[in-house]
Amino acid sequence: MEKKKKNSLKDYFQVGEAFGYFFRKKDPSRPSNFNIRMMHGINKISIIVFLLGVIFLIVKRLF
Repeated sequence: MEKKKKNSLKDYFQVGEAFGYFFRKKDPSRPSNFNIRMMHGINKISIIVFLLGVIFLIVKRLF
């Protein structure tokens, strides 16, 4: 019987995948056309806006 691993606070605040999305190398085997480039651009903008909103709410709550 396996014991369940308890998640620590560090596990909830991992941002490695988000940074990897912004700073990854170009993969030549991945298809690249206008639609995919625009989709990834909009995804990056939405991630930035979301993080700015979360930061704003935290700052508003603290002060």
